[in-house]
Amino acid sequence: MSTKSKDSRPGGRSARVRAAVHQATVDLVHEVGADKVTIPAVARRAGVNPSSLYRRWGTISALLADVATRQHDEETPELRGELREDLERVAVWTLNDLSRPGGVAFFRAEVAPDVDDRRAGLRECLRRVSTRFQAALEAPARRGERTPSLEQVLDRVVAPLYFRVVFSIPETDEAYARSLVAELCDDAGPGPAATPRSSA
Repeated sequence: MSTKSKDSRPGGRSARVRAAVHQATVDLVHEVGADKVTIPAVARRAGVNPSSLYRRWGTISALLADVATRQHDEETPELRGELREDLERVAVWTLNDLSRPGGVAFFRAEVAPDVDDRRAGLRECLRRVSTRFQAALEAPARRGERTPSLEQVLDRVVAPLYFRVVFSIPETDEAYARSLVAELCDDAGPGPAATPRSSA
């Protein structure tokens, strides 16, 4: 017989509490900014005891990281199988996600040193971003089109977007994101597909 409590089952009380806490966290980040969000404030908004949050997450950074992971897992840009169009769509989605209220704070929380090492926040963030862009490369590659490698996408599209948003560099907008993709695709040029490379 399983020793798991009914609260740990998907859809049980534990899942409902987590959903309430996540929503409270997102709402507070939007209202007061991530730097002013605290565990007790989230607990009040979610209607749960702060001790429950401390037991489960420990720190506000760990909670923000958990919220970020959940949001990213649930939200995925729609792809249509066209290389430049799909890369642009994912690049713009990435930019908008990072630029939304609390976006940079959620990212910093994911890679913060006080976040549970088991989550390997930095590697998980990279894996998730890589998966999204890899999906945009797969359909064109299967058709034999020349596509940039995932490593090239990370270096020339993802890295500049993160750098410019984190450091609040002006004119980091959708047009800029699309220009990064355009330059990368123009350099790739027409022709048969190269051997794909992965950052994994």
